[in-house]
Amino acid sequence: MRVAVVTIVSGRHEHLERQHAALARSTRAADDYIVVAMGDAALGGWAPGGAPAPFVVDVPVDGRLPLAAARNRGADLALERGADVVVFLDVDCIPHPQLLDLYAKAAQQHPRSLLTGPVGYLPEGVDYNRPASFDDVAHVHAFRPNPSPGEIDRGRHELFWSLSFAVDRAAWRDLDGFFEGYTGYGGEDTDFGLAADDAGIDLVWVGGAVAYHQFHETQDPPVQHLDDILTNAALFESRWGFWPMRGWLDEFERRGLVGRDAAGLYTRIGVTT
Repeated sequence: MRVAVVTIVSGRHEHLERQHAALARSTRAADDYIVVAMGDAALGGWAPGGAPAPFVVDVPVDGRLPLAAARNRGADLALERGADVVVFLDVDCIPHPQLLDLYAKAAQQHPRSLLTGPVGYLPEGVDYNRPASFDDVAHVHAFRPNPSPGEIDRGRHELFWSLSFAVDRAAWRDLDGFFEGYTGYGGEDTDFGLAADDAGIDLVWVGGAVAYHQFHETQDPPVQHLDDILTNAALFESRWGFWPMRGWLDEFERRGLVGRDAAGLYTRIGVTT
């Protein structure tokens, strides 16, 4: 079984370097490492020492980041290059040494499934030179499953997220990738999870397949992505008949940043300063 890792990137080069270093410590080597640079010309000549050697491909950017299209490009390329299983890692994610091995074994035991693992958020100031300490300080999202190492749980498709997941060739073929109508932040993950549900593809949580999310500044709710979220939420509602990201949308409304028009659509009414 050949396992490829796909990461999409726009900036965050230091985070990418740490991810590459962690892959070198993996108990199961990546057979391929596809880095999709979204308009990031600085990665064109990126050639870090040691395995896995990255294969960098560029996806042009015209406006909002094409996250869905970039993931599709990376996965299609990985499969063209002979992968049986594609592991997607967000550029902020550092894989646990056993992550690739656990995903590969789960893909064998649960073929044609959408496999995902826990994500542990690392605090500001963590010592990245001491990866053995990550388990002691990482905080796993309270609303997502966190099965013990060796355990497998089937989960709710609407909880799928793309920070860390894996699919085999059959699952990717049947899903035909992420819907590329989404650009920028928000919506495409839940859309992908629901499409998997419609296709009869199980969502499987893989205990121990932990990805550690590197710290970066953010906002809650993500006001910096307000326009992306409004655009993608409206697209999602047109496809699925209900609104995603309701917690964020309701909070934006409470803050006077958005309102509902006569048709029930969320629209911007405030400024984000």
